[in-house]
Amino acid sequence: MTKEKTRRRPSARRLIVGGAVLAVLTGVAVGGYFWLFADLPDVEDLDSSLLVPSIRIVDRNDRLLYEVIGDEVGRHSVISLDDVPQACIDATVATEDAHFYTNPGVDARGVARAVWTYLQGGEVVSGGSTITQQVARNLLLEPDERGERTLRRKLREIILAYRLYRRYGKDHILALYLNQTYYGNLTYGIDAAARSYFDKPVSELDLAECALLAGLPQAPTIYDPLTDPEPAQERQSVVLGLMVEHGFLTEEQADIARREMLAFAAERYPIEAPHFVPLVYEELQETIPAEQLRQGGLIVRTSLDLDWQNTASEIVNRQIDLLNEPGDDAIPHNAHDAALVAMDPHTGQVLAMLGSPDYFDESISGAINMAAAPRQPGSTMKPFTYALAFDPSRSDPWTAATMILDVQTSFVTHEGLAYSPVNYDHLEHGPVLAREALASSYNIPAVIALNSVGVNELIRFMPELGISTLSNSDEYDLSITLGGGEVRLVELTAAYAAFANGGTQVRPVLILDVTDSDGQVIFEQGSGLGERVIDERVAWLITDILSDNLARAPSFTTHSILQIGRPAAVKTGTTTNFRDNWTVGYTPNLVVGVWVGNADNSSMVNVSGISGAGPIWHHFMRAVLRGQPELTFDQPPGLVKAEVCTLSGLLPGENCPYTRQEWFIAGTVPTETDPIYRRVEIDIATGLLADETTLPENHETLIVLDLPPEAHNWARREGLTLLADLQSGGVGETGSVDTTPALRIMSPDALTIYRLDPGLPPEAQAIPVVAAGSVGLHDVTIYIDDEPLITFVAPPFETWWPLEVGQHSVRADGVTSDGQPISSEVVWFSVNEP
Repeated sequence: MTKEKTRRRPSARRLIVGGAVLAVLTGVAVGGYFWLFADLPDVEDLDSSLLVPSIRIVDRNDRLLYEVIGDEVGRHSVISLDDVPQACIDATVATEDAHFYTNPGVDARGVARAVWTYLQGGEVVSGGSTITQQVARNLLLEPDERGERTLRRKLREIILAYRLYRRYGKDHILALYLNQTYYGNLTYGIDAAARSYFDKPVSELDLAECALLAGLPQAPTIYDPLTDPEPAQERQSVVLGLMVEHGFLTEEQADIARREMLAFAAERYPIEAPHFVPLVYEELQETIPAEQLRQGGLIVRTSLDLDWQNTASEIVNRQIDLLNEPGDDAIPHNAHDAALVAMDPHTGQVLAMLGSPDYFDESISGAINMAAAPRQPGSTMKPFTYALAFDPSRSDPWTAATMILDVQTSFVTHEGLAYSPVNYDHLEHGPVLAREALASSYNIPAVIALNSVGVNELIRFMPELGISTLSNSDEYDLSITLGGGEVRLVELTAAYAAFANGGTQVRPVLILDVTDSDGQVIFEQGSGLGERVIDERVAWLITDILSDNLARAPSFTTHSILQIGRPAAVKTGTTTNFRDNWTVGYTPNLVVGVWVGNADNSSMVNVSGISGAGPIWHHFMRAVLRGQPELTFDQPPGLVKAEVCTLSGLLPGENCPYTRQEWFIAGTVPTETDPIYRRVEIDIATGLLADETTLPENHETLIVLDLPPEAHNWARREGLTLLADLQSGGVGETGSVDTTPALRIMSPDALTIYRLDPGLPPEAQAIPVVAAGSVGLHDVTIYIDDEPLITFVAPPFETWWPLEVGQHSVRADGVTSDGQPISSEVVWFSVNEP
């Protein structure tokens, strides 16, 4: 009997579980499908995404500066790929997607990386997207979705990229990328970029120009060559390196392109304030959500006053013409560029910004915004150094009456080298008070001031004032107070605004408000004021010094161009070889900064801040303030006035012949009495201090100077009578003469490096060797390399030593007035071959 096998029916429980699993899987699949594919754009809809939205940018009084409306004004032009040079295509592919011609629109490694990052709980960033993915993201996804850093957005982008790859050819996709990508400065598409940056169609670009443009899309603001050419050139070099890496160029071709000097200029088109408007648009993109920008219809009201802007342009162009056509057969000054920024110090609102005399002039690289380009600021850095020195929270704060020795002084840099600053007029002014030193812009005292507060403190301070270009103290030394760094005019002007408003940080404000197409205000700018960064009393003291016409008279006279007929504080600056000159100044309600120079960094001919930028500042201030009430700088509480000796800045002693009134922060008034003016008895027969052997009829009373040894040579050159030169060490009416042992080598400076000149005979190549000491010093011997060079019975202790190649030491021994031996410290210096 055969047993028939019976088939078991599935139990109801298993049917339920299986159905549930199937339902879940189906739900996941359906949910996943809708999660990825719901409202996914059709790749056939590309044409609807090819227009730039309409945005009106107006001045503070609603006058049109520029309207962003795409094709209609030529800032967004569509061209055929056939018109794009191969160098531009290669540069773009090498930079953005080296495997563009072989991948299916997506990068498998990029997909895996995105999924892995998501599984690790991180954000999915857009970096590393292929060219096709970028086209899909920028032209097909909605603006709000483009900014998402999610796995869903990345996967949808990948799906669209693959569909684009299947639907369109590689050339079509590349043409879309090149025609629609944003290259900065209101330009969409590579042809508009070529016209905006180089004033030529894309078809005429060479390799160097193509490489620069190809590097812009990843960060158009950072790499903008019109505001900061150096990062743009560094980015260009990276692009050229990628082209070499991927076989598009040889290293030699890349090097030739790197060395090419690029001339920046823009094709003329209807726009007012052309350097200002792109900055507004960049800020707008950072401020307004992408969806609202895409909808268009926005009115952006800016801080700029178009009347002031036009006034600035007229004055700048007139001054540039005068500098280059001086008349009377004078030599032209080779000054072709200038920039101006005007700002309200109480709001930060930028009222005028001129980046060059002519934005569209290729011969001067007029499209470069010199108001935003980093340049060396010269002496305009000095007020910040003195502000730190005056800070009353310091253990030993300086005052406006602090005496500084403006004589040759050597410092040692952080690299161990000697640094000996000189004044602009190549003169020494001896003992000067801080007020005159700053107002008259003496270099040596400014370096002494920075040496007192420290380079690190100044570098820490500058970002607090809004200066973004000075950050790493290891890159700078004491010369930074004379302009040995780089700053942007717009940021320097904002930093000076802190002096004008009593010490509060100022952030430049470009946009006042933004209105949508329904007339609703969707953005309104607040104040540009930040935290207090300078003690208000210090800010007032700096202002008082910079507006003191008598204090600056030694350098500028009392009738200089810096006078504008109302209270105004102002500082000029000139850099080495006349490459840059500046004037930055302010009234209580307006701060204006001016730069004059050449965008290509070539030298001007004998143009200083007072003769180049000064007249522009003067005429602009007078023009825009005409008819406004004359304002004075409000003095904060906590300041007191005291009488001081004019030479030492200390309380007047009975011998001080000249005094003046000075302002002090409460608690910093000097308590010491002037020790420099000394009343002594001399022997008219010997010209020395009188002693017990002096006949009664040979006594004569004199007021002489007891200056520090560092100032002795200066005083002798000025014909002044020094106590140290009266030798005998006797006693005058004021008591004992100071015989504190002191002997110093005054020349050469420590760690100085000399280099022999092959064009001069050996006997003509010698250096002064100078020692100086206290009163009564005698029998001084100077040693070179421990060998006696010369012995002096009495001062001055000066001789010459012919240069010899090698490292050398110099020291001196002497005898004090009371017979005690004394030695100086050893000073080392070097002499190198030609």
